[in-house]
Amino acid sequence: MLKTTITNFVSRLLSAPTKGPERWSRDMHGIDRRRVSRHAVKVCEVLNQHGFDAYIVGGAVRDLIVGLEPKDFDVATNATPNQIRPLFRRARIIGRRFQLVHVVFGQEIIETSTFRAPSSGNQETDEHGRILRDNEFGTHEEDAARRDFTINALYYDPIKEEVIDFHRGVADLKNRVIRMIGDPETRYREDPVRMLRALRFAAKLGARIDPASQEPIVRLAGLIEHVPASRLFDETLKLLCCGHAMDCLRDLHRVGLNKSLIPLLDTIFEEQGGEEFVDIALARTDARVRAGKPISPSFLFAALLWRLVRKRWEALIEEGEQRNNALMLAADSVIADQTHRLAIQRRYQSDMREIWLMQARFERASVRTIWRIIEQPRFRAAVDFLQLRAEAREVDSVLAQWWMDLANSGTETRGEMIDVWQAGHSAARTRPARRRRRKKHPSASAGSSSGDQETEP
Repeated sequence: MLKTTITNFVSRLLSAPTKGPERWSRDMHGIDRRRVSRHAVKVCEVLNQHGFDAYIVGGAVRDLIVGLEPKDFDVATNATPNQIRPLFRRARIIGRRFQLVHVVFGQEIIETSTFRAPSSGNQETDEHGRILRDNEFGTHEEDAARRDFTINALYYDPIKEEVIDFHRGVADLKNRVIRMIGDPETRYREDPVRMLRALRFAAKLGARIDPASQEPIVRLAGLIEHVPASRLFDETLKLLCCGHAMDCLRDLHRVGLNKSLIPLLDTIFEEQGGEEFVDIALARTDARVRAGKPISPSFLFAALLWRLVRKRWEALIEEGEQRNNALMLAADSVIADQTHRLAIQRRYQSDMREIWLMQARFERASVRTIWRIIEQPRFRAAVDFLQLRAEAREVDSVLAQWWMDLANSGTETRGEMIDVWQAGHSAARTRPARRRRRKKHPSASAGSSSGDQETEP
């Protein structure tokens, strides 16, 4: 207990703001303004023109400094939501726990928040300390103290091209350290999702979690159960799509957070070949993330849970259930078990079922069913999934490649491929069984060369 108290004190001392923020010029932080969203710059410029301070903040600044491509850009300002909204043609106030403004530019949304005040102890919380409603505005320095990790408390001024750093976040970023601002246990209780974020940032940046920020996670892992299911799903998806998904899953398993997120993870990893299959699937996902390609959540969860579906599918077939119906029952059973904790959205559940159910049809298709399968909305995703199974040696790679070639072909070529396929299968059905030639006795083959061994006709 004394050790933990000392560790927390040292953590607070290290994360305490210095006398005024550090200011990093362009030559020091290395951010190229051309890589910054022009819409985020526009929001800052408009707010500046109306007498307000405004900065690009958080993850975008962090990623720009380390050379990653930010997924979105947020702005922090001393203007209130009611002052921000009239300044933009398309803007709306959202949020219950803390109000902010979404400024819309076509497909891009710039989330613009007002500086927040430090915790006053008067916020509405649940019995575990999680903040439910917190709408207190504050100063720039106070807002920095309210950020979760030092590497996220960085503010970029696109007009001066300057980074403002209150908590030595740039130093932690350079040293690859994930450090909580303030007392870690208190901050995790305020928002248990921060535990997931710590693991995600560590995996994404190749960093280590500061010991004081790491220690409470195992003890407080159970608090994740009290986070709304929809928010948990969003954060879990971010974790799986960070480009280092397998590392994140292993870390979840190590600290016990998986029991509240993916309770079936232990079973998947214990299943023979289960961890290998997930590793192959997530390696492909990571490659797509790094290449800037889109990720399908339904495909991701279909791959994550497939080995459990397959095991239950095979068990139901052994019990006498019809093959296709057995797969449908197995799929429904696994989804029901998983969504008890993690609310996978219904549209993703539907896509997952379709991807799974087509696996049985791929293996036993007829000419009529091939054309029907091609017309299915998730046909291409299901073919990609079949390729994944082939890589894991679950199905014949020749079969998987035939379906991939079919998916990549035009209508006319597809017709030709299916005709050839039909001819081959018809010939196989009508060809009489050929007797296997008996091997000659060694003595009968005396004098023949070693290279003239008998082979099957």
